[in-house]
Amino acid sequence: MWLQKRITLKPRPRGFHLITEELLGFLPELRKFRIGIAHFFVQHTSASLVINENADPSVRRDLETHLRTLAPDGLAHYTHTLEGADDMPAHIKSCLMGSSVTVPVGDGRLLLGTWQGIYLGEHRDRGGSRSVIATLNGETF
Repeated sequence: MWLQKRITLKPRPRGFHLITEELLGFLPELRKFRIGIAHFFVQHTSASLVINENADPSVRRDLETHLRTLAPDGLAHYTHTLEGADDMPAHIKSCLMGSSVTVPVGDGRLLLGTWQGIYLGEHRDRGGSRSVIATLNGETF
């Protein structure tokens, strides 16, 4: 069985935001899958999706701090500056982190590890709402 949905996430401030439960709230059909794959793809070039620790919020803060060091706002050598000082660094961060994650599905749930969650990396100060395409494929009960 195949299922695909477009999920609109509310606007968030810059940083990493745990969105696992929010995504699951839009996918009640997941409970019907005995085995399969869930793929999540963010349709933006200034945001990212990643899987990382879901327990300690300092992980999210440290990720944001480190990425601000790797790709700081407003560097003089950026030529793509029409949309603001945070735009080109957001594109760089999106390339580094990635735009999609794939998670195995079993017995109606995502088979994430005990300490794993799906994060939205919002790399703009005011990125707005974000669209995620969720695609489920597998055998149902």
